[in-house]
Amino acid sequence: MTTPRSTATASPSSSVPARPASPPDDGRRADRRSDADVDRRHQRVARIVTACYALAVVVAACLWIRGLLHGRREAWLEDGFGLFNVPLTPSLISVVVLALCTWTLSGRKRVGLVAVMVFQVLGSYLGAVGCLRLINAPTLDTLYARSDFGSIVDGLSVVVGVVVLAVLWSVRSAFPGKLRRGSWRGSLLVLLIGSIATVATASIVVFAHLPTAGPRWANLRATLWGALGFHGPSLRLEQAGMPGWIQQATSLLLSLVTVVAVVVFLRSAQHDQQWTADREVQIRRLLSTWGDRDSLGYFATRRDKASICSPNARAAVTYRVIAGVSLASGDPIGDPESWDAAVAAWRAEAITYGWIPAVLGAGAEGARAYARLGLHVIALGDEALLDPEQFDLDSTDSAPVRQAVNRVRKAGLTIRAIRQGQLAAVELAELAARAAEWRGDEPERGFSMSLGREGDPADADVLFVTARDAGGRLRGLLSFVPWGKARISLDLMRRHPHAPNGINEAMVAHVLTHADRIGVRQVSLNFCMFRGVYERNAQLGSRPLTRLNHSVLGFLDKFWQLERLYRSNEKYHPQWLPRFVCFPDWVSLSQVALAAGMAEGFVPAIGAARRAAAGGHLDAQHLREIEQLQSSAPLTSERGRGERFRQRLLHLSQLEALGVQGYPAGPVRQTCTMAQLAATLRPGVEEQDESYAETVIGRVRAIRAHGDVGFLDLGDGTSTVQVVVDAAVVGSESVRQIARLLDVGDLLRVSGVRGRSRSGQPSLILQDWSVQAKALSPVAFRGLVDPGLRSRRRALDLLVHPESLELLRRRSAVVASLRSTLIAAGYWEVETPILQTVHGGAAARPFRTHINAYSADLSLRIAPELYLKRLLVAGAGPIFEIGRNFRNEGADFTHNPEFTSLEAYLPYSDYRGMQVLAEELIRRAGAAIGVSLPDHWPVVRVLDAVSVAVGEPVDIDTDIDLLLAIAVRHAVPVGTGSGPGAVIEALYAKLVEPTTIAPTFYVDFPAETSPLTRPHRSEPGLVERWDLVMNGMELGTAYTELTDPLEQRRRLVAQSAKATAGDLEAMQVDEDFLADLELGMPPSGGLGIGVDRLVMALTGTTIRSVLSFPFVRATPTHAGSAQRRGN
Repeated sequence: MTTPRSTATASPSSSVPARPASPPDDGRRADRRSDADVDRRHQRVARIVTACYALAVVVAACLWIRGLLHGRREAWLEDGFGLFNVPLTPSLISVVVLALCTWTLSGRKRVGLVAVMVFQVLGSYLGAVGCLRLINAPTLDTLYARSDFGSIVDGLSVVVGVVVLAVLWSVRSAFPGKLRRGSWRGSLLVLLIGSIATVATASIVVFAHLPTAGPRWANLRATLWGALGFHGPSLRLEQAGMPGWIQQATSLLLSLVTVVAVVVFLRSAQHDQQWTADREVQIRRLLSTWGDRDSLGYFATRRDKASICSPNARAAVTYRVIAGVSLASGDPIGDPESWDAAVAAWRAEAITYGWIPAVLGAGAEGARAYARLGLHVIALGDEALLDPEQFDLDSTDSAPVRQAVNRVRKAGLTIRAIRQGQLAAVELAELAARAAEWRGDEPERGFSMSLGREGDPADADVLFVTARDAGGRLRGLLSFVPWGKARISLDLMRRHPHAPNGINEAMVAHVLTHADRIGVRQVSLNFCMFRGVYERNAQLGSRPLTRLNHSVLGFLDKFWQLERLYRSNEKYHPQWLPRFVCFPDWVSLSQVALAAGMAEGFVPAIGAARRAAAGGHLDAQHLREIEQLQSSAPLTSERGRGERFRQRLLHLSQLEALGVQGYPAGPVRQTCTMAQLAATLRPGVEEQDESYAETVIGRVRAIRAHGDVGFLDLGDGTSTVQVVVDAAVVGSESVRQIARLLDVGDLLRVSGVRGRSRSGQPSLILQDWSVQAKALSPVAFRGLVDPGLRSRRRALDLLVHPESLELLRRRSAVVASLRSTLIAAGYWEVETPILQTVHGGAAARPFRTHINAYSADLSLRIAPELYLKRLLVAGAGPIFEIGRNFRNEGADFTHNPEFTSLEAYLPYSDYRGMQVLAEELIRRAGAAIGVSLPDHWPVVRVLDAVSVAVGEPVDIDTDIDLLLAIAVRHAVPVGTGSGPGAVIEALYAKLVEPTTIAPTFYVDFPAETSPLTRPHRSEPGLVERWDLVMNGMELGTAYTELTDPLEQRRRLVAQSAKATAGDLEAMQVDEDFLADLELGMPPSGGLGIGVDRLVMALTGTTIRSVLSFPFVRATPTHAGSAQRRGN
């Protein structure tokens, strides 16, 4: 088989086998798996150590507070942690030291591991001294009051220390966090000066309280040791008579000195991913292609954010380092196929520099990417998405918004929406100034969902919505950043303090009602934290925990307007989409929350966090690059374009440069079809006139180049012809162009004469050629076998599997036969509505939709029956309709959510007459595609068929308990509230229908399951209905139609009661249909045939094979989302 050129000329790596089978590679894979297992074990140990110190912080804090309040100690807790050499004492300094250790361990800083190892060494030494009594250690006696249990702990702590030291040394690779070079010098200086100042302060205070010099020094020593948490008997004696606040104040001062010294020491090393103009252009380039995936994408251009890319530069994570947390926001930017690589690079960088990796406001798809790399995910809240097509200002649901709009109109305000690039510099400066003025003294809120700049020349696509009074004074301002090409995401919402109420609602409504003019098809509004709590609390019978949570949020609402923000968004009836927070482990969650609060402006920032630069400006060159990105849409706005696509795109541009159109207009003349030409070129066929030129169109299936001669395999359907490209005929340049610029799948028009290749194979000798359509995506004529891919790429499937296209042609013949047979019999074709206000005509769950023009809920029809019967009342008939129906039910090999059916009605007939019609229709349809059917089609009563299937007599009067027992015995599920008729039909559907192969009419069904059918004229409890079954499935059904309007009303009311009780398939009462039926409908027979199933039965295939485009579940996409800010 010749290798297609489009594959052979791909990237060099494409020629390397994907799975070499050599043993050395197997060994390397095993080594990689082993390394990964070791790394996971090391990370597990690191999490355990961190959790242990986090727990110690809580215990130490509790013991310290308990000592302050009650003066008691819990020695067993101290001994318990002392066993593992954790420096836990009931003092503030112990709490601080343990907290600092936890902080460094959470960030995987190497110094944290060193500190823990030092504590192990010191603990082991002190344990050995206290246990073995090898030296006289009065200092220890002074510091500790050891019990016998304490002495045992001392001895065990030596063993534990040795073991823990060995374990910690083995997992040191899990703590790679770097420090700023030379940071130890500043830390020692702070510690030295702070310690001297603390001792001096303590001395002054102690000496001021004691008159004599002897007790002064003893009490000073006791105060300093006590501040460190040591409370031996001699220390307590020396502290007698000293105020307790002196020791606590000393401990506080020492704690502050320790914190400052450690913070100076732990300053992270500088990294090289900070904002630069080139990096912003790179981020914008990714957004120009994939920016429509996430409503937070544009906020990645904030200039206080760093960024890190995947190795192929097709995806990036933007973040800011604050409080020791590498805080990313939203989803990664760029190609989702490269997200994992970008997230891995960001996480590796965070670990290297000792930061805690965390994400704020990730969408569902992005959260999955972060979770794949080991982060935990919890829900943060929901974002409000508004669809302008669903928004109707005049509907009753929009009353609060409409009232706000009316207030603003009465106040004489004028609202305008305009892009920043269309604003004059003076007006733009005014908007920026008013935005800052109206913010007042409030801090700038937002990090993940705020741009943090106004009026920057790089933001020409930002949409401003302004409200001005009659004097032209600005009274309200909204700004929206771009979200892809046709969506926007809220950035600022500001108003004048004296602006009329409802001005914000009026501006949002203006955007929604003028979306077509503005060029917007979706709006991301505000983010609402804990929205689920508010929604659940509003439900009847909400749980006590929900009400408690709501009360807590009610208190917080006084500061952060959480519930008010939710209520202000709920009035638009948005689509709510979740946002998530991602973090490495639960121990670090508090630090992540602190960093998020500082970044978003809810917690005051200090130090480096406050000094984080939001500035940075683009020069003229970078602004020109951004302008080019904004003005030109990318050739491909979707993901996943590979090297072969780009190669074919290059071939297209080169062809057009040579004057060859890639997509010319018609008409195009052919002298014959590919099948006709192939038939004349088969070996053994009588030679044709080789001087007569033929012109055909086909797709390139293979290309072979051999110097001045090339070969094309050109195909159409199942026919393939070899085309010889000879330089002696078309010239060497044409041979080179065909070999270099054509690809498998291209649609070509070729002209030439019949001839033979040098090997003697009958061929078409090329004289002229032109491209009819350039294939930019590869066409796998021999490789498309995956069923899922074949269903999703249906056009490609039909192209490379022409036998599937033949099935569709046979389907067309069947439909044409049905139509012509009915028309020949005197039926005339009608069309009835697909959008219906009341669903009926069959027991099935409908699809529902909404019509904006009339503000009404509609459903797609499940059957045309009721409208066709209304035509019969009007005097039409015989009539039929072939059309699409829709049922919101499962999909399998015999069911599709949308399907084609035939319904026919013959006045003054009954179901027996429709049986004759059905048999004629199906026989003629089979003949149209060459399928013969049996001569005899049995007619069997349903009750008789069920009796045979269950092995005992069954009829409509059989006791319901007996029927239920039979159903249980045969594992047939029965719905709740089913009567005898429903049980019998369930038995029929499970035991009879699937086992029927030859065409068979099953007649006389229970009345309970046929609400539109006339009662049987001789058998009470049954109706005049038949089902035609073949190959294990129902092909059609027919009724003697129910024409009694009173009985029909009774049955529909009963169906409606079932719908009210929760039966989603039950029909509703259609008063229009009943009113027409009361005019008098002639006795009639009605027939329904499933066209899809009929084609299936005649061709022996599945339903997906006979549909042009069977339903396929949509590929998951991120609809975007956003949290927003109401300042």
